[in-house]
Amino acid sequence: MATLRLEIVTPDARIYSDDVDMVTLPGIEGEMGIFPMHVPLMTQVAAGEIIARKGGQDFYLAVGEGFVEVTGERVAVLTDMAIRADDIDEAKAEEARKRAEARLLEKISDEETAMVQAALLHSLTQLHVKRRHRG
Repeated sequence: MATLRLEIVTPDARIYSDDVDMVTLPGIEGEMGIFPMHVPLMTQVAAGEIIARKGGQDFYLAVGEGFVEVTGERVAVLTDMAIRADDIDEAKAEEARKRAEARLLEKISDEETAMVQAALLHSLTQLHVKRRHRG
């Protein structure tokens, strides 16, 4: 059976690199399923969940906003955040959410508001993925 090479990279590290059977991505216009031999495309990734299927098993990752390039053999995701669901610390993500929401109530600059909103989106995405896949 044909596979895809899935590469997920953040500014800090390569988070995931493996051959998979299928990838599900959170596109800006909805969820996309990508199989081997997919038509080439480049698009934006929305904050959400990536599901990588390999050998009948699904692996879940919380991802921030970014871009994806798809070829028939490869899916390359460049994102500002990517964390495997098993590695998400729910308590830390909840605390980050609370801090960000409290900070948004303060009088802060537009630039700081954008940074805090990005942090809030990251924590909410992590919480969503972790809570969906509690085991």
